[in-house]
Amino acid sequence: MKSPVPEFAIIGHPNEGKSSVLSTLAEDDSVRVSPIPGETVIRQSFPVRIDGREIIRFIDTPGFQNPRQTLQWLNAYQGSEEAMLSAFIAAHRDDPDFHDDCELLGPVAEGAGVIFVVDGSRPLRHVDRAEMEILRLSGAPRMAVINCKEEETGFLDQWQNEFRKHFNAIRLFNSCRANYRQRIDLLESLKAIDQRLAPVLQAVVEAFQDDWELRSQRAAALLAGFLQEALAYRQTVPCAPEDEQQRRQELHQAYCAQVAALEHRTREAIRGLFKHNIFNLDLPPQSILAEDLFSRKTWEFLGLREWQVIVAGALGGAALGVGIDAATIGTSFGLFSAVGGLIGAGATALKGKELLSGVRLLGMRMGHDQLQVGPVTNIQLLYILLDRGLLFYAHVINWAHGRRDYERMTHPVPTAGKGGFTSHWSREQRAICDRFFQAVRKGHEGELEEASMALQDLLRDQFVDIAEDRLPAGTSDEPPA
Repeated sequence: MKSPVPEFAIIGHPNEGKSSVLSTLAEDDSVRVSPIPGETVIRQSFPVRIDGREIIRFIDTPGFQNPRQTLQWLNAYQGSEEAMLSAFIAAHRDDPDFHDDCELLGPVAEGAGVIFVVDGSRPLRHVDRAEMEILRLSGAPRMAVINCKEEETGFLDQWQNEFRKHFNAIRLFNSCRANYRQRIDLLESLKAIDQRLAPVLQAVVEAFQDDWELRSQRAAALLAGFLQEALAYRQTVPCAPEDEQQRRQELHQAYCAQVAALEHRTREAIRGLFKHNIFNLDLPPQSILAEDLFSRKTWEFLGLREWQVIVAGALGGAALGVGIDAATIGTSFGLFSAVGGLIGAGATALKGKELLSGVRLLGMRMGHDQLQVGPVTNIQLLYILLDRGLLFYAHVINWAHGRRDYERMTHPVPTAGKGGFTSHWSREQRAICDRFFQAVRKGHEGELEEASMALQDLLRDQFVDIAEDRLPAGTSDEPPA
């Protein structure tokens, strides 16, 4: 009996991208991806739900066990075409030699569409033709997906010519590189395999798009909330004059730990929004942010010349924009490795000068036997945290759910150059940031709410650019191969 929810059986050989395509389409990185034949022995459903409602279902299937014998049986079958697959399953259900074939054809016999996945980097074989003919005889709506895992196209024409004889639609798809847009495009292509499926699949695509917009709104709210907490942080402790130096260091370290914890919590929430259950980015230890945030090396990496670094250290708050060329304000780390690490824990900079110490950036001040840290007095920290958040977002949404090369994340990641998202922002965009920064410092609830909403709108605009692969030059969200 056909399900009221559109179903598609994902069919293909081990190690050719079947499970990776399924994982990406279902947005479920718990799908087992294995190169070993026989790992999948029973079909398994992967429903896709939005707001608790199932909108589409993908079915993982075993590979064909005996395609030539199966095709021979189907060609000899004399009954009605509609009952052919059910008759084959009934005739072979108790034969272990045809267990996988029965499991594979079960959902197709029940009305599921077919997505047949092959590795386009290998040549076509006789057994592939037998499998394609079986699927053609099934009469099911069907699409062929050529999974170009390594960008090898030497056999592409061969596959496409054969597919035209057996399938309603053909699609090139790299399941290990597919982002949100490519996933939507593949779903759009499914509408072409059967006119009757077009209306329901259009509703599925629109549901995906609406859900993505909602996730982007929530991610923007999470980042804005993190920034507000990180910049508004303040703490006051009793401090005798003779203990001031030690207490400054302790407060600085406490602030760094607090921001790191806030950042981790925000990243986990964003990761959950985009349904990454297994993927967990362990950021590289050589991150530029592992450097002391107040060091000469860090600030020169931002593109500031030595005299500008000195001015930056001597000025606080919005005054930073007065003493430094406007082209440098908002410049941040703009590279994948800038996402990770702690903010930094050093207290001195510029060869011993305290120009970029926590005194200026974090607003440390001593008075009446008390030492206070925060709120942050230098807007540059806002841009650094913004770039970090945007780069993490870019990496999460562009990490395909079918991808499994986690070991690459532990390899050294060279820097991709200076500059990032915020370094390309206009004066109007930076004005939004300045308004938010000042509102956080003042703590006026109404003004802060308006400024936060404006910042979230700005972030959502950036999310659109990221999703459409409009990354600024010099920014990398992907370690090199």
